Amino acid sequence: MAQILKFVYALILFLSLFFILINGDRIPCATDADCPPKILPIIHKCINNFCKLKLYN
Repeated sequence: MAQILKFVYALILFLSLFFILINGDRIPCATDADCPPKILPIIHKCINNFCKLKLYN
């Protein structure tokens, strides 16, 4: 029973963090220069007038 409760708590925590990342703060932009500075390997790109995280290739 305790293992089931731990699993449910972990699942709730994971899902809440996942939804925060998916629907988190949207930064409006017109160009890539409006987005936050890059921290390699992650960069921000202006896509559909919002800054989105992309992996640097």
